[in-house]
Amino acid sequence: MSESSEKPEDQVEPVDSNPTAKQGGRVTKGQLARDVAIYSIARLLLVVVIGAIILGVAALVGVAVPLLVAAIFAVLIALPLSLLLFAKLRKRVNEGIATFDAQRRADQADLRARLRGEGTSR
Repeated sequence: MSESSEKPEDQVEPVDSNPTAKQGGRVTKGQLARDVAIYSIARLLLVVVIGAIILGVAALVGVAVPLLVAAIFAVLIALPLSLLLFAKLRKRVNEGIATFDAQRRADQADLRARLRGEGTSR
């Protein structure tokens, strides 16, 4: 019996140890904004690093590459690469958005129910 009681706890822990900072299963606007900002900054830094690598390699080879061309190639390379490198961050942002949206819908439904006079036993 103790083994069966330990397995559900093991299954519950990954949900509770979700990297999205949740308080009681709720995501605040600040937490969601922080996660989106971290993901956006990480992607921008990847573009800057790739652009610097392109310009550095071009300088080593002795080829003049315009900054705009290096920036365009950096963006094109960073798009798929960021999906792989920042998968954990992207999933955290997606989960946060989904949780926040579910919270908003539940709050709207609760408000509508209270306005109709339903569920006033609280």
